[in-house]
Amino acid sequence: MSFAELLSALIRFIPRLPRFFLTLLQLAWAHKGRRGSTGYFLQRAAARHPQRNFIKSKTGSYSYAEFNQWVNGLAHKLQQFGIQPGDCVALLDRNSPEVLAWAFAVNKLGAVAGMLNPKQTGANLAHSIAVMQPRLVVATAEFEPTLAELDTLPSLWIASKELHRQAHQSEQPNPTHTATIKLGATCFYMMTSGTTGLPKAAAMTHLRWYKAGIAFGRMSLSLSKRDTLYNCLPLYHNTALSIAVSSVVMTHSSLALAERFSASQFWSDVREFGATCFVYVGELCRYLLQQSVQAEERNNNIRAVIGNGLRAELWDDFQQRFKVPRICELYGASEGNVGFVNVFNLKRTVGFSPMTYAIVRFDYEQETPLRDAQGRLQKVAKNEVGLLLTEVSRKAPFDGYTHNPEANNAKLFRDVFKPGDCWFNTGDLVRHQGYRHIAFVDRVGDTFRWKSENVATTEVEAHVSRFGDVLAAVAYGVKVPFTEGRAGMVSLVLAKGARFDAQAFYQHIRQSLPDYAQPLFVRLQQVHEVTTTFKIRKSQLKSESFAIDHVRDPLYVLVDRQQGYQPLSDELYQAIHSGQLRL
Repeated sequence: MSFAELLSALIRFIPRLPRFFLTLLQLAWAHKGRRGSTGYFLQRAAARHPQRNFIKSKTGSYSYAEFNQWVNGLAHKLQQFGIQPGDCVALLDRNSPEVLAWAFAVNKLGAVAGMLNPKQTGANLAHSIAVMQPRLVVATAEFEPTLAELDTLPSLWIASKELHRQAHQSEQPNPTHTATIKLGATCFYMMTSGTTGLPKAAAMTHLRWYKAGIAFGRMSLSLSKRDTLYNCLPLYHNTALSIAVSSVVMTHSSLALAERFSASQFWSDVREFGATCFVYVGELCRYLLQQSVQAEERNNNIRAVIGNGLRAELWDDFQQRFKVPRICELYGASEGNVGFVNVFNLKRTVGFSPMTYAIVRFDYEQETPLRDAQGRLQKVAKNEVGLLLTEVSRKAPFDGYTHNPEANNAKLFRDVFKPGDCWFNTGDLVRHQGYRHIAFVDRVGDTFRWKSENVATTEVEAHVSRFGDVLAAVAYGVKVPFTEGRAGMVSLVLAKGARFDAQAFYQHIRQSLPDYAQPLFVRLQQVHEVTTTFKIRKSQLKSESFAIDHVRDPLYVLVDRQQGYQPLSDELYQAIHSGQLRL
């Protein structure tokens, strides 16, 4: 990032400077000892703007006053059930105003809303419930058979339409306890995506929820009463619950809530709800770009979008095709204590953070940060890549995972730059762009070493994805017998009916990637298995590697660079594993 680029962005940003500095003061004011909660901020918005639209959905719309009254009715029902501050109430439902009302109702009592994934069943669902340790599970009738299959289950409450009707009609006041809750208390348990290992329950506090609403809703999107923020991401994920919902509540704007993401229906929904902004994850943007041009996508009213994971190679195409004036790319993690956001509307950056962080040198072979002779970590220079750490402090506490002290301790580094300091290990490699801006590069464990060089999977995926028939590409490193490091492998999903031209693909990647970064193995799949937030499950691909006795998909190998890729036969496979053929 050049100074000229930043200066140009700052000049354009001048009209928003007063709000920017006010937001920084609000963020500095907040700490876990102050009073405030999701429920308190909702009822404050209802008191100030009772008739303003809060929720728009295809099943019903609610003003702030109507929704708050509904929440109070549900909170009263929960009190009758004996729910106390600190209890966990697990919620199992699809995206709907109902599940959002339950979450606020639980929070108003000082309890914790455990957000379950409605796509989980059997052992996976049982694991999530066990990790959360809820006193009560609230579900809709649709999920009663699913829950009945579990061996053990805490108390279950099936939320009927009659129960919701009664809560709507009740005139319960705001619970007295709501005004006493402090920002440091936990409001949600959010299950991590589980792309590697079993999912864990990350604790979300009212403090982080408040900061997200202020930083993303007020400072980044500049939401006002004229805005409607469209969300089609699952409410059991922080992008929806702790970015979209908090941004709307903290700015007293409106939320358009869809049950699920549909690439073909997306722009129709945006137009129907009169949305001016929306939240995204990177794969959502790619799916939209893969759709044929629709009439609804033209002349939309979108003025800004916010989310994470928009790949650098898609940025310009996405912005130009859909005429999006501002892309507020952000960085954060469910269990983390820092957030970055592209406030100044620069390109291909997750933006800046006013909080304390460091980017340190990293040993890619040992997958650990490098320490000097005194045992201290070393910061990288501008334009270098390193491991992102964030300082744990009173202003930026580490909330971690619930009921999992071992996992919490594993995420913390101590005595990093001076005796006694404590830093959170994000597990992410980022580029120091200068001027307190960073760009996401890769997850630790995804970047690998081959031929004594570091290979970033995001860079490989970016170049591979530009090959004509490739719809989706995921890169990863795999162990090869009798070699050091990991060899590159890509799994490709091609356009329907497309034939894989191995030679053309090789010519493409040899022109765009250095020798050491060129994948040695190619796997062709019909579809990639993804999490509910569209993250590809790399762990399974890594474990399956290029084992032809387990993988039934077509496999190719790069043995002879004069010949290019060729099908991985039994003979080639045995030669690689016996050491007769060295890659």
